Amino acid sequence: MTRTITLAAALSLSAGAAHAQELRYANWAAPMHTITASQIDPMAEALSTGTGGAVTLRAYHGGELGAGPQDQFVRVVQGTADLGWGLPGYTSSQFPLTMMLEAPGALPLDEPVHAAFRRAADAVEGEFPMTEVLSFWGSEPNILMMRDREIRAPGDLAGLKIRVAGAIAADAVAALGATPVQIPMTQVYNGLQTGLIDGLVSGGSVLQDFRLDAARQSDAVTVHDLQGEEAAAFDAAMAEVTEAYVARVGGAEVLARMRGE
Repeated sequence: MTRTITLAAALSLSAGAAHAQELRYANWAAPMHTITASQIDPMAEALSTGTGGAVTLRAYHGGELGAGPQDQFVRVVQGTADLGWGLPGYTSSQFPLTMMLEAPGALPLDEPVHAAFRRAADAVEGEFPMTEVLSFWGSEPNILMMRDREIRAPGDLAGLKIRVAGAIAADAVAALGATPVQIPMTQVYNGLQTGLIDGLVSGGSVLQDFRLDAARQSDAVTVHDLQGEEAAAFDAAMAEVTEAYVARVGGAEVLARMRGE
């Protein structure tokens, strides 16, 4: 599951401001991305209504304030944008404790990630210097999307190049015998078309948001329930990935708080 954050630089907003203030929102994705209708547009309307028009929000789509998602945090910190959204996985080293929320089995699939984040917010706030975290949420569960083949068992991934975002996803894919490839989602379409990658792990919404359906050469999104020894081997491999990552970042106590333990 991918975790997503909305960040804001330190702002002082006043409904009675003498001069109108326009906030810059950096959206590295195209304007038709889900984030526009679900967050950016409602936020813009709420700001304008709540301040009587004294504060407005202007979205800069498609990387107008800087290309790619990797530098979103830096753009807000440096003042290129007042607000922006991004995925911690693109810069895993900046958010080592927060990234534990992506670890396999860290939370039940039906556990709201924003609640887990709030339970340990004070323990991870140091990973977000000079900013305020306005929102934090998780995508739908990740699925495996392939260019031109079906994957019916973990062993089918051996030797394939799978696009991932973040250190934990890379560890998980590698544990299954595949080669993790770290490229931005904006480059996945071309990666699938050219064969740079054989597939990717992400939430299914990217099929529409980034037009990936057009790049795949088959409907190779397969649901396959693992059984018996196959399931046990998979679960054991993923448990090792999570245990190793938590130990590496010294995050056992923080993860326990995230889980409400």
